[in-house]
Amino acid sequence: MLDLPGALSDSGLAAAIRTDLLIGGKWRDGSEGGRIDVLDPSTGKVITSVANATIGDGMAAVAAAHEAGPKWAAVAPRQRAEILRRCFTLMTERAEMFAQLISLENGKAMPDARGEVAYAAEFFRWFSEEAVRLVGEVSVAPGGAYRILVEHQPIGVSVLVTPWNFPAAMATRKLAPALAAGCTCILKPATETPLTAYAMAALMEEAGVPPGVVNVLTTSRSGPLVSAMLHDPRVRKLSFTGSTQVGRTLLKEAADSVISCSMELGGNAPFVVFDDADLEKALDGAMVAKMRNGGEACTAANRFLVQKGIAEAFSRGLAERMRALAMGPGYDAASQVGPMINRAAVERIDSWVREAASEGAKILTGGEADLSSGFYYSPTVISGVRDGAKLLSDEIFGPVAPITIFETVDDAVALANRTEYGLIAYVYTEDLKKGLQVSERIEAGMVGLNRGLVSDPAAPFGGVKQSGLGREGGHHGIMEFCEIKYIATSW
Repeated sequence: MLDLPGALSDSGLAAAIRTDLLIGGKWRDGSEGGRIDVLDPSTGKVITSVANATIGDGMAAVAAAHEAGPKWAAVAPRQRAEILRRCFTLMTERAEMFAQLISLENGKAMPDARGEVAYAAEFFRWFSEEAVRLVGEVSVAPGGAYRILVEHQPIGVSVLVTPWNFPAAMATRKLAPALAAGCTCILKPATETPLTAYAMAALMEEAGVPPGVVNVLTTSRSGPLVSAMLHDPRVRKLSFTGSTQVGRTLLKEAADSVISCSMELGGNAPFVVFDDADLEKALDGAMVAKMRNGGEACTAANRFLVQKGIAEAFSRGLAERMRALAMGPGYDAASQVGPMINRAAVERIDSWVREAASEGAKILTGGEADLSSGFYYSPTVISGVRDGAKLLSDEIFGPVAPITIFETVDDAVALANRTEYGLIAYVYTEDLKKGLQVSERIEAGMVGLNRGLVSDPAAPFGGVKQSGLGREGGHHGIMEFCEIKYIATSW
């Protein structure tokens, strides 16, 4: 039974959520592994508990996905498309329920939660359209002796590992292309936010996804369980979103069986503001890029690189806007910023800010932790952070904006590229030529040019360097779940 705060108690949320493992179309209580408590970050209190999968449960899920695979791969693309389209329709109809659920277990403010639901649902619609467009190729071999036929086949059983910060969107961004391509899946959501995944699995069942095509496991034994699945010869794909550190470990595990990997890993996004930028537009974009989901996003602006001539005005304006944000429980209608995901996140962020301040950085606003009733950290702007500080070198994953001043275009590019990560960057300038040139020089898989938000189901999402492998979204997303088969023949 879910323990809901008053605002949600009449929403029907409790009745909508299963908290057991979904394996082969059956809900299992996973009693052998025990239960995992799920907390409300807004209060620090336990909401409910979910099943804790064992390695045996993982192997059962692999077996179920493997058994369901041939039948699902043989389903006509149009039929798969219609099922995914039905998932989109149902999720859109229940958008407010999903938003409340996300806010409850993740803590994000309701506007952000509603935005995530709309974004997540779009992956079902986009890949319903892509399912019928997996076209092949026919050509004549250069020597003229035979034909070259190329077709795309489903790669097979896919293990999908998703994080807590976007519990709906990170799941649909993997599930939708996998199903569109004809693959069966085992989804392992983060234990901090499992309820959204289970609600989505129930929705997909209702939409017509056959038993065994989507299996869902929550576990406190993530490392051993995922490792066991990756060493099962029936598993052919791993799609992971999470930290670079964990990604490296999983790549090593996957190498033993030469499993295809898609990795969406950490970021350290530079937000570059040139003197000729429109100040108000840059501030608008900065607030979106930094404060979407309270800064708990891999796409969040992590380092603000501001040219000397506009630095004072930009710093002052950003501090004013951050100071004005209302912080409180995510599901409170007045809240613009919710809590962090847990106590450890607040303590880490606070230690980094205090470290920077002790080394001479100036806190322009914020810099305060509140763990009295939930996991809160105030929106913060800090300037003069020294080179090498954790706020600049590591992913903050919180509402903190460190500002660094630069003088020339070359300085900006050098600072932007001074990181092992390369997921996304943001560039603000009214000179389109300069903006495009800088965008091409920055080492990132995505660039927002005069935009603080770039995520779109129709666009390829992914990074370079230590930020990952492969792409999600766009036509590229479905290809991650396909094998290319070449047939040589003549007629």
